[in-house]
Amino acid sequence: MRLGGAQATWRPQLRKSSGAAEGRVRHGCGRGGAGEPPEGRSRRAAGAGPPAARARRRGSARRRAGPASLCSLGRRWGGGAGACGPAGAPEPPEAPASRRPGGIRVLKRNMKRNGSRNCLNRRSRFGSRERDWLREDVKRGCVYLYGADSTTATTTTTTSSSSSSSSSSSDLHLVLCTVETPASEICAGEGRESLYLQLHGDLVRRLEPTERPLQIVYDYLSRLGFDDLVRIQEEATNPDLGCMIRFYGEKPCHMDHLDRILLSGIYNVRKGKTQLHKWAERLVVLCGTCLIVSSVKDCQTGKMHILPLVGGKIEEVKRRQYSLAFSSAGAQAQTYHVSFETLAEYQRWQRQASKVVSQRISTVDLSCYSLEEVPEHLFYSQDITYLNLRHNFMQLERPGGLDTLYKFSQLKGLNLSHNKLGLFPILLCEISTLTELNLSCNGFRDLPSQIGNLLNLQTLCLDGNFLTTLPEELGNLQQLSSLGISFNNFSQIPEVYEKLTMLDKVVMAGNCLEVLNLGVLNRMNHIKHVDLRMNHLKTMVIENLEGNKHITHVDLRDNRLTDLDLSSLCSLEQLHCERNQLRELTLSGFSLRTLYASSNRLTAVNVYPVPSLLTSLDLSRNLLECVPDWACEAKKIEVLDVSYNLLTEVPIRILSSLSLRKLMLGHNHVQNLPTLVEHIPLEVLDLQHNALTRLPDTLFSKALNKLNKLEQLEELNLSGNKLKTIPTTIANCKRLHTLVAHSNNISIFPEILQLPQIQFVDLSCNDLTEILIPEALPATLQDLDLTGNTNLVLEHKTLDIFSHITTLKIDQKPLPTTDSTVTSTFWSHGLAEMAGQRNKLCVSALAMDNFAEGVGAVYGMFDGDRNEELPRLLQCTMADVLLEEVQQSTNDTVFMANTFLVSHRKLGMAGQKLGSSALLCYIRPDTADPASSFSLTVANVGTCQAVLCRGGKPVPLSKVFSLVQDPEEAQRVKDQKAIITEDNKVNGVTCCTRMLGCTYLYPWILPKPHISSTPLTIQDELLILGNKALWEHLSYTEAVNAVRHVQDPLAAAKKLCTLAQSYGCQDNVGAMVVYLNIGEEGCTCEMNGLTLPGPVGFASTTSIKDAPKPATPSSSSGIASEFSSEMSTSEVSSEVGSTASDEHNAGGLDTALLPRPERRCSLHPTPTSGLFQRQPSCATFSSNQSDNGLDSDDDQPVEGVITNGSKVEVEVDIHCCRGRDLENSPPLRESSPTPCSEEHARGSCFGIRRQNSVNSGIVLPMSKDRMELQKSPSTSCLYGKKLSNGSIVPLEDSLNLIEVATEVPKRKTGYFAAPTQMEPEDQFVVPRDLEEEVKEQMKQHQDSRLEPEPHEEDRTEPPEEFDTAL
Repeated sequence: MRLGGAQATWRPQLRKSSGAAEGRVRHGCGRGGAGEPPEGRSRRAAGAGPPAARARRRGSARRRAGPASLCSLGRRWGGGAGACGPAGAPEPPEAPASRRPGGIRVLKRNMKRNGSRNCLNRRSRFGSRERDWLREDVKRGCVYLYGADSTTATTTTTTSSSSSSSSSSSDLHLVLCTVETPASEICAGEGRESLYLQLHGDLVRRLEPTERPLQIVYDYLSRLGFDDLVRIQEEATNPDLGCMIRFYGEKPCHMDHLDRILLSGIYNVRKGKTQLHKWAERLVVLCGTCLIVSSVKDCQTGKMHILPLVGGKIEEVKRRQYSLAFSSAGAQAQTYHVSFETLAEYQRWQRQASKVVSQRISTVDLSCYSLEEVPEHLFYSQDITYLNLRHNFMQLERPGGLDTLYKFSQLKGLNLSHNKLGLFPILLCEISTLTELNLSCNGFRDLPSQIGNLLNLQTLCLDGNFLTTLPEELGNLQQLSSLGISFNNFSQIPEVYEKLTMLDKVVMAGNCLEVLNLGVLNRMNHIKHVDLRMNHLKTMVIENLEGNKHITHVDLRDNRLTDLDLSSLCSLEQLHCERNQLRELTLSGFSLRTLYASSNRLTAVNVYPVPSLLTSLDLSRNLLECVPDWACEAKKIEVLDVSYNLLTEVPIRILSSLSLRKLMLGHNHVQNLPTLVEHIPLEVLDLQHNALTRLPDTLFSKALNKLNKLEQLEELNLSGNKLKTIPTTIANCKRLHTLVAHSNNISIFPEILQLPQIQFVDLSCNDLTEILIPEALPATLQDLDLTGNTNLVLEHKTLDIFSHITTLKIDQKPLPTTDSTVTSTFWSHGLAEMAGQRNKLCVSALAMDNFAEGVGAVYGMFDGDRNEELPRLLQCTMADVLLEEVQQSTNDTVFMANTFLVSHRKLGMAGQKLGSSALLCYIRPDTADPASSFSLTVANVGTCQAVLCRGGKPVPLSKVFSLVQDPEEAQRVKDQKAIITEDNKVNGVTCCTRMLGCTYLYPWILPKPHISSTPLTIQDELLILGNKALWEHLSYTEAVNAVRHVQDPLAAAKKLCTLAQSYGCQDNVGAMVVYLNIGEEGCTCEMNGLTLPGPVGFASTTSIKDAPKPATPSSSSGIASEFSSEMSTSEVSSEVGSTASDEHNAGGLDTALLPRPERRCSLHPTPTSGLFQRQPSCATFSSNQSDNGLDSDDDQPVEGVITNGSKVEVEVDIHCCRGRDLENSPPLRESSPTPCSEEHARGSCFGIRRQNSVNSGIVLPMSKDRMELQKSPSTSCLYGKKLSNGSIVPLEDSLNLIEVATEVPKRKTGYFAAPTQMEPEDQFVVPRDLEEEVKEQMKQHQDSRLEPEPHEEDRTEPPEEFDTAL
């Protein structure tokens, strides 16, 4: 029984016709039956009264409840008041039913269109009682059942339905069931024949009666990456999941799909071109390649007129509105005039018929239409020669199933790929006219012997199945010229290949071959091409020494070979063996033309004889120490790539080759180049990242034949060397259009602005000081990069001359400022994105320095490759999703994984066809590791990566999910029978195996991320986030070294992008640099009610007049004060930096402190013993000498002095700064205070060390040159912890805080003019009468630096003296 729309009508015939089914649906037949929602029993009594009256009352109750209420179906399925309207709403009577476990409950709601996404919110999905029912068992859940007209991922507008046997097609039903509930029970409760499943808004298939919908949803979520059953249950009840998986009560159909399959209608038709015939009403059908006209009454049994349209014409009838004339081809062509009623119908028929008549052969394309059978009218098109049924769900035994395709008498080509047939349709073997058959990706495990009957078959594609053998009868197909069996489970080359003499290729990529048996190939004299890429080849077997003169092309990429000897293949022309583990390679050079052997471990490559036909050689990314001799003797070699090897020299014979056009020598150890003697036709010379200190002066000069030695040179790359100059003879290279020489020591601008074809010049990161500009620049110059030349100053006249250049890159000089402000924070970031040569930017980034109320930070990078929509969506939503997940779980692996999976779901329809790589970095306070203050959690999918700089060394935190770089992922995708193309892309779409989006490539592409967590230490300097293009052109070490000494993170990010473009990156490139200042400023100690600055709030801002910024981004934050529970009140006020004066007293301060247990941070654990000795503070002062902050000699307030009524507060910066040579200084000894001159005090700094039983209080005066910030990470690691302001805490004093002022305050008319401190904890009250005493103490400690430090037992504590009211 059902209620449809606003009008509810009792339908006893439904219960009568399907009483048994209804009994099965109601799972709790008896009172309090198992699995019954608790509210079902409480509402059982509401079913009294006549059926019509109860229906009226229920309809009225539903109207009163409004559109937000949900109506329950069945007496036992009654929902709560929040879901089903007012309590006590009457229910229809209950039919007798037997007790059944695992039944279902159905809720129905009419939905209204709301933009592109219409889903029930969490509160209105079902009532509280339903939720309680779900919580009782994780195997219970909810299935959303959509109407038939919900053809897209959105829910369409619904209308009220009448009392019919089926409900309105736009209704959305919520079916509460269990994982054991089959589809047949749901169908019985809904009064439907079948349920349909749609994945990712794509194809729709019919569910088998025994399939369990909720279990399908659970399995789907589990494969996506959800592990927790409770979370899976929660996600399964989310309506947004409908964009990825949804169920229909009726099969949905798009109008466009229906038009392409079949057009039909009753229209006025006239036969012939003349007007002799009258217009008559006829049934007209356009299906396949024919127009079918028949009588309206006897359309099935009467006479039918079939008009073939291929090669015919379709014309507009001008004398009659909305009319078309359909004509067939040939001399005896027939014509039918059809008059349509509306313009829309006229356009639909004209559009579809025009496609048919424009074909030269009779082709029907019905791919991707979710068909289960061929349309009946298609069989009237007997001229069909090619039928495409790819990506459907074709069945065997149906009226229009596969078993009926033999009726097409002229069928030559049939495509049935991706139909998930499981079993080979044997009746296809009866279509003797077939010449082309595609049965890939159907799950076949074997082939029938009847396949040998297809004697005319020329092309057979069986890729992506589970085949292990081929039947011998296949050898009967003597006309078979193409056989594809890639991505199956073959462990050896089938013997049937020996019988198929028309075949010239063995295409077996992606199988399970472990041994390469050349003897089998020797017996196949007709085979010329062998494709065995992406197998498990480890060894090679040679049965005899007989040579093979037939095989010309071999592809062995992505295997596990360690040694390869193919010298027996005398006719080998091309070899691909990239990405193996080869150490040695031996080949025959008689016919060798191209060799690709990159990304191996080659130390020797032997080719004999010398390959006289060799034109291209790629030996990059190996372990070669020298260029092979045979390569130097090759007379026709044009391209030689030996980059990323261990070469130390370049043979003169290579540079003397008269055929070489392109030479790639980058990333080696070449120190010098040989001197050229003759002219060579070299066009591209790549010498980047070697050890070149100079170029030969005669490299670009003229040869003996009066021609320039490199006259045809067009591109020259000298980046990453140690060149100081470029020879002036480079002006002889008249064809040079690209010069890249960044990251050298070039001080003199090369003479290249006179070259007539120069276009791109990159001289960034050099030592240029001036540029000699000719009178007129070449008109071809488009890009000039001069960034990173710190000593280069361009005059206005020079800039005016460069104004016509399309792209001019120079450094922006900072504006001079009197005061520089250094903000001590935990982290800061800079972002740079460049589009390259593409017209749109498909990279987006996420940066939130204050995340989750300031207790953390979030940084992300998203690369959409070719789409810009998904990166922007992720940029806007992913932080919010992370915030929600963090509140639900404290496990970093759990909330990070769920963040990616939920973001994947929230992409909605945009994520069905589009995909994006994603990288997310989350910094938060570390609660698990007591030795760290913050932890960094990194999660990624795709090719975006994050690298942490720790102690100057790169630490990769991400995993690249690509077929090339991740063999495990490649094997997973291969096991799931995805087709991997030769360019290593899944189904030819993407090289990534895990992405957000691209749901239509499920299960090959998954959104489950790789997650890594690491505690941040004081040695962590910076974090680099980059997309695929950045890391393709920059190594981790080079990226870290390039930006470690850059002060500004924004400038660092820009530098990385510029470097990538300098290395030839033409794609979108994005880089984000995050400077980390994790150190003592991460302290969150709470002492006696006083809370120190912690992760929630950043440290106070320190303003230093004329303070130099550190050249290296510091790897830690500033130092917060350290406390012990035994400290006195004066020590607390001193260490925190609070203001003490005579207005304060000890009692008032004590009463202000809350008597609660102290809280220690991970940086400062609670001491185990009371070794801390109380010492007088030497940095706390008070004064009541002045009441306005003005000196008697001054008329204006002194800089740095704050007046607050009765006292003067002078702010002093006491942040730490350890000198470079401080560790070499002799031990210090305490002495009595001695006078110190004012001049000496101005040029020195003092330090404050906390005293304990081991180290007594010492004030350390130092000169400024001994207090420069440490630039070397190794030095900071050796001598102590490096902090954000450049200071260093020695390891032995990690718990004994050292504070060294970076700049002593300057005296101004009796007061200290010091930088302003934002926080009261960093302020000092310096009385005027104590200034001389401070100076004397500083001089006394300076004089005692060379004296040996006394033993512990000889030390005496000075008496406690306080200058404050305390």
